[in-house]
Amino acid sequence: MVESNPPLQLSYTALTHQIPEPLERHTPQSGMEECQLPLVDLNCLKSGAEKERSACSSAISTASSEWGFFQVVNHGISPELLKNMRREQVKLFQTPFHRKATCGLLNNSYRWGTPTATCPNQFSWSEAFHIPLTKISEQACYGEFTSLREVMMEFAAAMSKLAKLLAGILAENLGHPRAVFEEICHESNCFLRLNRYPSCPISPEMFGLVPHTDSDFLTILYQDEVGGLQLMKDSKWVAVKPNPEALIVNIGDLFQAWSNDIYKSVEHKVMANGKMERYSVAYFLCPSYDSLIGSCKEPSIYREFTFGEYREQVREDVKTTGHKIGLPRFLL
Repeated sequence: MVESNPPLQLSYTALTHQIPEPLERHTPQSGMEECQLPLVDLNCLKSGAEKERSACSSAISTASSEWGFFQVVNHGISPELLKNMRREQVKLFQTPFHRKATCGLLNNSYRWGTPTATCPNQFSWSEAFHIPLTKISEQACYGEFTSLREVMMEFAAAMSKLAKLLAGILAENLGHPRAVFEEICHESNCFLRLNRYPSCPISPEMFGLVPHTDSDFLTILYQDEVGGLQLMKDSKWVAVKPNPEALIVNIGDLFQAWSNDIYKSVEHKVMANGKMERYSVAYFLCPSYDSLIGSCKEPSIYREFTFGEYREQVREDVKTTGHKIGLPRFLL
């Protein structure tokens, strides 16, 4: 058995009680329909023509309702910053496993595999740092990775600005002021997640990240060109074609609940790659844990709940059933 960083194969084998035969000459997307997500040029929001601004705003809302996903270009985050973020991320994940797991980096937020998995289809072939923005500026979180801190702070600020812009547009299109999320989605409540999906020699059908919906208002994803992201569209899985010029945006559970199911939080997953590793960074727009999530109009489909209550229910469901149940738990 080839030693990996982290030891994902050992953990996976413990779930199967045997070493699976490697399956070669296959790819994770073999036979999979590939889709191009709706593409929105945010430069149109700066247009002097009201018609162009309105069309851009409408495109964001339509994609959020019909797909739950879209991609944006001319988003205001410089290519240089994105390049620097990727460079620092790769450097961080190249650290030997025992260092990542024991040295307390980034608020001791390192995670790998799926500790709660009880069978192979609950296992994620990936590793990540999931960092609250409140900790990103703390020098003590970085150890010898001093150059990572400045890049992370700049990247988080840029993503936060973009997330608030998009959330404001989505709120406005439902008849609410753009500033409606300014108070409940302060930067201090949000998260960055640095992801690495190592190459997987076991199977072309291995999850890099198990099927799930996001538990926030919205997520912005910066991914590389490797591919592997898939989403549920028209009751079937489709592979998302990587666009190196774009960031991907998806609606989370809280926005679906708040919009009374107008915007859709869509199930998605990442498939591992047999030969190439994949990197991504996700920004999660979240409220405070005591924020009450109601509906933007009546009659409401869901009962009121706090973000803290929602997160706790998700954790309990994963612990007891092996998977997230999510919004159906809160239907009236």
